[in-house]
Amino acid sequence: MIDHVIEVKNVDLNYIIRHGRATTLKEAAISSMKGINLDITINALKGVSFTVDRGEVLAIVGHNGAGKSTLLKLIARVLPPTAGSIKVNGSVAPMLELGAGFNPELSGEENILLFGVLLGNRTKEMRAKVSEIAEWAGLTDQIKLPLRTYSTGMVARLGFAVATFQHSGVLIVDEILGVGDAEFQQKSKARMLELISQGDATILVSHDLTTVEKLATKVLWLDHGQQKMLGPTKEVLDAYRKA
Repeated sequence: MIDHVIEVKNVDLNYIIRHGRATTLKEAAISSMKGINLDITINALKGVSFTVDRGEVLAIVGHNGAGKSTLLKLIARVLPPTAGSIKVNGSVAPMLELGAGFNPELSGEENILLFGVLLGNRTKEMRAKVSEIAEWAGLTDQIKLPLRTYSTGMVARLGFAVATFQHSGVLIVDEILGVGDAEFQQKSKARMLELISQGDATILVSHDLTTVEKLATKVLWLDHGQQKMLGPTKEVLDAYRKA
């Protein structure tokens, strides 16, 4: 039996939106008698299934609102699925929103420690890596300054550096390879390739199909939360472009 690094089986995710709310018992009774449903259920994902093994790069493509980022949040355990199962064998380095776990009032160094611990690393381990992370991000001179003094690009570089400073086993990347200047983009892609070569299982979301062609070993195409196609990179991208 193959022991997949990531295994997603028949996953659904439903959101309930409170469209309106009765403020009195009388209003609730009237709404009930009229058959008015004040709640709206949104099916964000429906019956999604796939596996990712060591060394594989799965790219997820689809239009805005197709459910790509939502699926990544499920795999990163940010959200629980409504139905189905998700198994991840190994630690996860989620690069969903770089800097999302940062505190703007803390220094860059303090945020390295904070974000690193949130990712499951030990404080002692993170302290030993502060200088290395700051140097890779090009922030050695600014690392003692409050994060609120950083530009958006500087925050992105720091977030990427913390998330990828060590081998994690599973990489989850959401549209961040296009963040920052050209030099940072090349540097981040090189780091990605380095981690992939070490055997990481990687899931990548990107609208940049050129990047997908270069990095992905297979592609999942989502359409309105449903699995439209799953297969070899060229085969799926050809169909996606024609749609």
